[in-house]
Amino acid sequence: MTTPANQPDTTPHQDLERRAELLYALGLTTPQRELDDFAIRLSHAAGVPYAMVNVFGSEQQFVGLATPTGGELPTVGRSMPLDHGFCPAVVEKKLALVLPSVYVAPRFGANPVVDLIGIRTYAGAPLIHEGIVLGTVCFVGLQEQPESAGHAMLALIKAHRDSVMNFIHRRAGYLPQ
Repeated sequence: MTTPANQPDTTPHQDLERRAELLYALGLTTPQRELDDFAIRLSHAAGVPYAMVNVFGSEQQFVGLATPTGGELPTVGRSMPLDHGFCPAVVEKKLALVLPSVYVAPRFGANPVVDLIGIRTYAGAPLIHEGIVLGTVCFVGLQEQPESAGHAMLALIKAHRDSVMNFIHRRAGYLPQ
């Protein structure tokens, strides 16, 4: 198996170790107000009640969060198991995922958060730093969108991913403050 030139050849275990090192070095091991602010801006831009910046730690994912009340997600809170929600698929594939209707693919329509939160639409993109997925930026809506909305959802999630990555790069010292 060959790896693309821009991605290191690593195993999943090496990725987990490297992710933990990077998160620690970047100071991203706990929920942060800056991540909440990114999520709030995304929620407003997408016109949805929920948006998140998920950071995948060694044992759980924790979220920068925007909710209608400014509180936590109903029944989920600010942290979730690593395999919970739609974002683990984004982390695994290292690609954006847009679902104007989560019911189109049975794999996603049967996800526990569909019923827990009432999710009907999802868009997420990976946060990749030094070839390692640190987490995701995503938004979820409570109403299905037409398939034609997919391109706009993808453009929006990628633009917000880029904003979060600029923040991460500034933290890493790659970009001027």
